[in-house]
Amino acid sequence: MCGIIGYTGKREASEIMLDALELLEYRGYDSAGIALFPEKGGPVRIFKKAGRVHDLRELCAKNDVTGHCGIGHTRWATHGGVSDGNAHPHHFKDVTITHNGIIENYRQLIERYELDGKLTSQTDSEVVAAVLSHFYTGDPYAAIRKTVLKLKGTFALSIMFDDIPGKIFAVRNVSPIVAANTEDGAILSSDVAAIVPFTTQYFVVPEFHVVCLSGDGIEMYDLSGDKARIDWLTVDWDISRSDKGGYPFYMEKEIMEQPRVIGETVKPRIKDGKPDFTAEGIPDEMLASCRRICVIACGTAMHAGLVGKSLIQSLIGIHVDVVMASEFMYNDPIVDKTTLVIAISQSGETIDTLEALKFARKCGSPSISIVNVKGASIARASEYVIYTNAGPEIAVASTKAYTTQLAVLYLLTARMAMARKLWSDEQMKEYMEELQRVPAVMEEVLKSKEEIHHIADTMLNARDVFMIGRGLDYSILLEGSLKLKEISYIHSEAYASGELKHGTIALITEETPVIAVVTQDKLKSKELSNIKEVQSRGARVILLIKGQEELEQEKIWSRIFRLPVMKDEFMVMPVSIVLQLIAYYVSLDKGLDVDKPRNLAKVVTVE
Repeated sequence: MCGIIGYTGKREASEIMLDALELLEYRGYDSAGIALFPEKGGPVRIFKKAGRVHDLRELCAKNDVTGHCGIGHTRWATHGGVSDGNAHPHHFKDVTITHNGIIENYRQLIERYELDGKLTSQTDSEVVAAVLSHFYTGDPYAAIRKTVLKLKGTFALSIMFDDIPGKIFAVRNVSPIVAANTEDGAILSSDVAAIVPFTTQYFVVPEFHVVCLSGDGIEMYDLSGDKARIDWLTVDWDISRSDKGGYPFYMEKEIMEQPRVIGETVKPRIKDGKPDFTAEGIPDEMLASCRRICVIACGTAMHAGLVGKSLIQSLIGIHVDVVMASEFMYNDPIVDKTTLVIAISQSGETIDTLEALKFARKCGSPSISIVNVKGASIARASEYVIYTNAGPEIAVASTKAYTTQLAVLYLLTARMAMARKLWSDEQMKEYMEELQRVPAVMEEVLKSKEEIHHIADTMLNARDVFMIGRGLDYSILLEGSLKLKEISYIHSEAYASGELKHGTIALITEETPVIAVVTQDKLKSKELSNIKEVQSRGARVILLIKGQEELEQEKIWSRIFRLPVMKDEFMVMPVSIVLQLIAYYVSLDKGLDVDKPRNLAKVVTVE
């Protein structure tokens, strides 16, 4: 987790870093800090504080915070509680650092370098600063090289040495760092979104390479001391996408962007009315020859995988497993060269997914990753990568990243059918035309957001909310339930409605809100029957149903929302918009911080 920023150049560093840290708060927001070389010379000055970045900004306003070189950090606590002392940056003698990741052997390092009683925080990060200081004798590269060889775990480190003013050093293992030149200096960050206000050209620092930023530019060396080539990338989304665009929260903006970004994800990958992955280099032979598929992902990305499982199994007839990445390696997975592994991650840095992918590749499995960030660790570890075109997603609760992942899975399903010669030309034409309808259908749902707001109003005082559905409806409700939990703090669970009689119905009490989704024609009568079971126990049922046909005893429903009609397998797309908006409005009307829910961070880079 956590956000890192560093700048050196001609401009005032503190304002650049504070602005960047506010943008990076989605990566962690329980404390923040900056460290600068003073403009008039002298040792590094550190300003840090528990709380949000605006609290740090107030602290800086009360002090003389000037300088042209500095590093900053916004934290999501892992080692050590939330306090001023545990906030980053950390300083030990002549070394100042910020750190993302986990140092697994920090206790052994404390013992090895006799650090007991010498540290002022409870963090593993300060231990790294102390080890760097131990090895530093004037050669920063030697000190960094010796230190990282002693570290076990994940890390992204930005480093300043007291006697080397104007320069920032950085090194990483797994946890990301990107860097770029600006018109007046150089900048680094844990996320490309923080540097796009300055440039559209950047590079991902390779693992175990040391970069040095100065006012004259950037140099990079491997751990042997040899100068390394920098591979530059170009930001391919509009800089304005990283601001709120007039919306009160990023989440609402990102919900509203979905029709556009899904179109931008799908359209470039259609050629002559058929799915096309030529740009990604994915061979049809791989899609045609795999005997089974294993999807590895976490959280929202895993829920996207469950939709993909339903699509591929029903339309292609291949067995698909969807496995929590955090459990993958510890459950003796059976994967081999006949198993296509699909790794899904918005950031491309999710550590559990990355480690599971590496394990699968060692077993000989071909792999495709679906990520949103160019050059991310999962993209580089995968054999093939499909980038979603969602643009920056700043709100912690994922919306557009999820639906663009779904869009890619729809395309992949169609290409697999094509590679295996399973569909007629007419079947392919109907499927692809329906996929291309998705943005317009989503726009139609978004025009009804005030109606959805009224539905959300009925849940403001609920202690529990249950969601029920079958088949694909159940898959999308798992994600809808997660959204509601994440940002409204209301306990919510999604259940396959056929399981109600097997214990779950005991939780239904008078006036309990139940969201029921009915979009699958072949399951409609069964779903409606299940819904009556909870109604008979006094539940208030909010029905999301496809089409305009009349329902028996329509007055018995607490609320009915009529969904635009699509083919059954595509209905998860309009339903997802409704569930996202319900969660958003519940959180908004409860007066909560929609974009930054408690205890959560956007990018999970620790196991």
